[in-house]
Amino acid sequence: MISGNTKGLENLEKNLSKHRKTTSSLLFPTGFMANLGVLGCISDKNTIIFSDELNHASIIDGCRMSHSKIHPFPHNDTIELEEKVKKYGHMRKIIITEGIFSMDGDMADLPKIARISRENKCLLIVDDSHGDFVVGNDKLLDYAGTPSHFGVNKGVDIHVSSLSKGLGCFGGYVSCSKLVREYLINRSRPFIYTSALPDYLAKIALMALQLAKEGTLQTKLYKNIKYFHKIASEQEINVRNIEKSPIIPLLVGPEKKALEVSKKLLRQQYFVQAIRYPTVKRNEARLRISLNSDHSQKQIYELLNHIVKFLKD
Repeated sequence: MISGNTKGLENLEKNLSKHRKTTSSLLFPTGFMANLGVLGCISDKNTIIFSDELNHASIIDGCRMSHSKIHPFPHNDTIELEEKVKKYGHMRKIIITEGIFSMDGDMADLPKIARISRENKCLLIVDDSHGDFVVGNDKLLDYAGTPSHFGVNKGVDIHVSSLSKGLGCFGGYVSCSKLVREYLINRSRPFIYTSALPDYLAKIALMALQLAKEGTLQTKLYKNIKYFHKIASEQEINVRNIEKSPIIPLLVGPEKKALEVSKKLLRQQYFVQAIRYPTVKRNEARLRISLNSDHSQKQIYELLNHIVKFLKD
């Protein structure tokens, strides 16, 4: 606000807008700060926020900061969401969801959510940190995230995303209209009162964005995801088969068991995190498997063999 921008920051924002098919973008130091910066700024005590119950902690904290009335809805339950939204008529309403959910790896039902938002004059916000640069429009090969995957870009008012997941860099950003961008610049406290993203990180992110557009790494990733589910099915490992999602949760149940399996896998050089309460519900601990384009089929096959063995121990 005081000193202005560098060319590197402005160039990255311009290219991110093209990537997300919006008119403007604004960089934040992290994706967490981007969610805080948006929700704490555009909503108030007269706003009602409808938030998926499995939304990320940054969304939950942003909702709390806003002082709005918060109405969580059951995960991806668009029937209950619509019933809740219709109750509040002409009041100011926001729907917020993730694109690909960080712990379950499944996708939001964005076609139905976008319809509900449009018909009930809601503002729709999608945090697409885990879908961005990974999925997109299969015909256009744009890898522009979950809204593009479902063809509902125009139905999303504010896109929130991260540069540190699929892009492998650092920072977060918001893609939106020019009006929303100007409002955030002047009113968003998490944007105003913290350090800006360093210029060299913006330049690195722009290089990575150009690489992501080529699609070579995504093609390798999709092959690994498909192979993983094939071997998991053969091994009778019960994981949810979600096409193109790099996040694959394996429900273990007890927290202690999930930690034990995770530690045994690490001794075999496999870094698979045990996700447990309070990140997920009690006794719904899981192994969170995150595939990337560099994994080999041999690594995936051996990982699943180890998991079968360690779950039986």
